[in-house]
This record gives sequence, C-alpha cells and structure tokens, in this order.
Amino acid sequence: MSRIVYLNGTYLPEAEASVSVFDRGFLMADGVYEVVSVLDGKLIDFEGHMVRLKRSLSELQIANPLSDDEYLEAHRALLEKNGIGDGLVYLQVTRGNPGDRDFAYPAADVTPTVVMFTQSKPGLADNPAAKTGWRVIGVEDLRWGRRDIKTVQLLYPSMAKMEAKARGVDDAWMVEDGRVTEGTSNNAYIVKGGTIVTRELSNDILHGITRAAVLRFAAEAQMKVEERSFTIAEAQEADEAFVTSASAFVMPVVEIDGAKIGSGAPGPVAARLREIYIEESRKLGV
Repeated sequence: MSRIVYLNGTYLPEAEASVSVFDRGFLMADGVYEVVSVLDGKLIDFEGHMVRLKRSLSELQIANPLSDDEYLEAHRALLEKNGIGDGLVYLQVTRGNPGDRDFAYPAADVTPTVVMFTQSKPGLADNPAAKTGWRVIGVEDLRWGRRDIKTVQLLYPSMAKMEAKARGVDDAWMVEDGRVTEGTSNNAYIVKGGTIVTRELSNDILHGITRAAVLRFAAEAQMKVEERSFTIAEAQEADEAFVTSASAFVMPVVEIDGAKIGSGAPGPVAARLREIYIEESRKLGV
C-alpha cells in the first residue's frame, strides 16, 4: 500500500505528491523541520516540538501557516492513514514558492509549503544498539553559526555521518575550538563521577527536545547535571557517554576515536535515563 503524505492541507499517495522546482526549500534550504517520535500510536514530546518549530520559523521570518491544533490533527491523521504504531512523523515548513529564484526573501503574501510524512519503525524503543552502544569519531564542525534553528540545510551533518560510516563506526561528534558541540543529529553527553555533563544551550547547538526532557527526568531522579562544554580527550576519560535525539531516545556511546569509554559497555546512568525516558514518554504521549 502506498504511503499517504500531507502536502499543503491535502492527504495523497506519496507518488502523487510534488513540490514546485521554485520552492525555496529546494533552491535555498530555506525551511525548517521537526521529527516527532511515535510509540504505541502516541506522539512523543509533541508540545515541545511545536514550541521549537515556532521559534525556528520566527528566527527565519517565515509565517507559521498552521495552528498547533491543526498540526496535531494532521499528525494523528497520518498515523491512522498509515497504520503507524511505532515510528516517526517528519514535518517540514519552507518559505514557499515565490515563482522564481532570488536570494532576497519573497513578498509576505507567498504561502509557506507544509509537508508531513510518516516512517514506520516497529520496535523503535527496543533498538538493539542500546545494549551494545555506539562508537563515534570526532570531526571538525564546519556548519553555519545558527545551529539553534532547526533548518533543512543538513549537508554537512550528512557528510560527517558518511565519514563515520566509511570508518566503520556509528556516528560523529563535531568539534569546534577544541570542544564538542553535538553529534550529527543528536546532543552529546558524558558522565564523570556521577555527574552528567552536556554543552550549555546557545547558538552553537540545537536545543534538543529530547535533551530537555532527559535533563528534566535526570533532575527528578536527583542526578547531578552540569551544563558546559567538554573535549574529546575529556570524553575519552569519562565513566560513560551517551547521546539523545527524538529517534534514538537515550543511546549509550562506548567508544570515541578508538578509545573505550569506561568499561567499553553501556553504563548505568545512560541505561537508567533511557528506561525513564521511554517509560515516561509512553505515559505522556498524545
């Protein structure tokens, strides 16, 4: 059965969905996106994703074309139409089609383009990698300076991910001025002496929705959290490391640039945070 997608208010088979060649998302990467996880047919952290979406649109001066309720209705409709139990809903909003190509923003009356589609991932919460952990490498962070805006310009993270793949590991941690910023599609953490360390929020990193939830759950579990930057060398000497994202939840990291982290196996802090996050997300999903 063909997947049903959402395009500008219409639900249609993916093979019939098309966007203009003049859409600025295609020509200029002039758009933003969100990815919402789905567990047991429920949307995870939906409200947080909507807050970040509106912030990203505002930073790029793109008019928000739908209300939160309309986004929610469309997400739920796509889950039903595609029979999604566990998986993801991808949402993208671009500045739209001004009818021609120009570096300058088009007039305010151009209607943004809204695209949504699902990806089915049965057993999303039971990823076997959580039992073994990821291996990562460090790469230079060559992205633009506004990483706090979740734009669709993902070429360099894709290049870093491909470098990791070519070197036989799972992901890359990007490094700027000697300090880790984040992973290719996730926020990065280390654990030392029981303290969770992760880079503070700024324009340098994406303000992860899963990051916010995990840090909240960590505080509720009386775990100590320190928001500051750290080096690859410090990470290699840590007791544990992990990443968070909407699709990986909490994923242990067991090796960085060939050096084992702690015992070389997923540690108890990451394992507990993953357990808490998945348990609470199942309760709070909408």
